[in-house]
Amino acid sequence: MSIDPSANIHASAVIEQGAVIGEGCEIGAFCFVGADVKMGALCVLMNHAVVKGQTTLGEENTIFSFAVVGEIPQDKKFGGEITRLVIGARNRIREHVTVNTGTEGGGSLTKIGDDCLLMAGCHIAHDVILANNVIVVNSAAVAGHCIIEDDVIIGGLAGIHQFVRIGKGAIIGAVTMVTNDVIPYGLVQAPRGQLDGLNLVGLKRRGVERSDIMALRAAFQMMAQGDGTFQDRVKRMGEDSDSRYVHHIVEFVTGVTDRSFLTPGG
Repeated sequence: MSIDPSANIHASAVIEQGAVIGEGCEIGAFCFVGADVKMGALCVLMNHAVVKGQTTLGEENTIFSFAVVGEIPQDKKFGGEITRLVIGARNRIREHVTVNTGTEGGGSLTKIGDDCLLMAGCHIAHDVILANNVIVVNSAAVAGHCIIEDDVIIGGLAGIHQFVRIGKGAIIGAVTMVTNDVIPYGLVQAPRGQLDGLNLVGLKRRGVERSDIMALRAAFQMMAQGDGTFQDRVKRMGEDSDSRYVHHIVEFVTGVTDRSFLTPGG
């Protein structure tokens, strides 16, 4: 066990032999930290938080009361093999959030990037890859093997089907079930998720140039209408545009996936 002398640990917290606690960490009353956990500097565990398994926390993460981070996956095929959870820096993991480690069949790794907000009661399943600046709102669930790119917002009570990819800057409305891949910058809503348009508010808030937003609007219309399959229209779209935002959509659609795509009007 390695505990930095500057760490502030409540007397009732349980820190198992072998855990690594970084500089300036604060661990509240009745917390549990497992033997294989490594916590970076300035992390905070609120009262009753649990961190266990092969879990690595970067710097300045805050985990709130009754969250359980690093528990084994909820996968009946899991046979006790050693799998990992890696969390970046400056994430906020609110009350009653659950984040599971990976599975052998899915790469053995669940990964969360930097500056994410996981709101109360949400679930991040095994082998999920969550990028940076992702917000998962209250009681939403991200199923196993999903890939969520930067700047995505997943609304409250939404459900993301296993193996789904959600592209950069997309937004998923509340109480939405997403069963297929979502293009970057897409807006998905309705109980059975439909691609209704672009996340224009998000694009404007991030300071995207008007010319790029206009290019994305034109690209969306091209995806919705025209000859050929959805993939054919997307490839032509890339040939007709110089916008890097449009090319990001093209790269996403032509990349490797295990699911179909939500398409305009589909």
